[in-house]
Amino acid sequence: MNDLKTLYLHLIKKSLTCGLYEGMDGTVWSPRGSLQRLVLKMFVPPEIRFLQPVNVEARNEGKDWPYMAQTMVGSKRLDNLQFCVERVLADRVSGDLIETGVWRGGSTIFMRAILKAHEISDRCVWVADSFQGLPQPDAEKYPTDAGDPHHQFAYLAVSLEQVRTNFQRYGLLDDQVRFLKGWFKDTLPSAPIGRLAIIRLDGDMYESTMDGLVNLYPKLSPGGFLIVDDYGAVPACKKAVHDYREQHGIREEIHSIDWTGVYWRRSAVV
Repeated sequence: MNDLKTLYLHLIKKSLTCGLYEGMDGTVWSPRGSLQRLVLKMFVPPEIRFLQPVNVEARNEGKDWPYMAQTMVGSKRLDNLQFCVERVLADRVSGDLIETGVWRGGSTIFMRAILKAHEISDRCVWVADSFQGLPQPDAEKYPTDAGDPHHQFAYLAVSLEQVRTNFQRYGLLDDQVRFLKGWFKDTLPSAPIGRLAIIRLDGDMYESTMDGLVNLYPKLSPGGFLIVDDYGAVPACKKAVHDYREQHGIREEIHSIDWTGVYWRRSAVV
């Protein structure tokens, strides 16, 4: 049975990243720097952006923007997600699973697949997103986000209907999947979530990251994991993480996943 679980989850990861047929997916070529992204949008014709060949290593590292894949986090961050979820299941850490900022839903689909593989029926996967892209920066309240261009990229706006369809394609859309539609500042404070075992933050910006930390971290069970996708790629995200940790005296060691993703395991209640 363990071999069947391993095979199933391996196939899910390969499918989510379009790695089953290496090189078949296209890449929306987009460097990680904010200035480079803006230059790309303004000056590089769309037909060039969409005709870049896939770099398999970049896909594994989550360094490209896929044309067809349901996730852009890469296989290393999916491996980390699997490790974290399976660890809280093995250790019986109480709580649901959530991702804030889901794009096409890949990481949350994988969360639900892990629960399915382990026949877990008493935990939910929360899928939190505006489903209309990123918010315009509020430079007055969050000066670190001043000039952030993420809200200009229509490519990052994926509808709720499309994400639901992606869950359906994997046979994983059921009552253990809960959607939170709207800006994090509006949805997370009143979200009907009790305890959490896994929090995965993928909001890029200072505001979005801080909204996730402020509203969700107090609900993270001891032994649960906090995962941050954009820590290495977006300085504003990293600053939000360190500001929150300093404000609340969080001392757990931050572990690197790859070039941008990090995580830590909560050991005590804040």
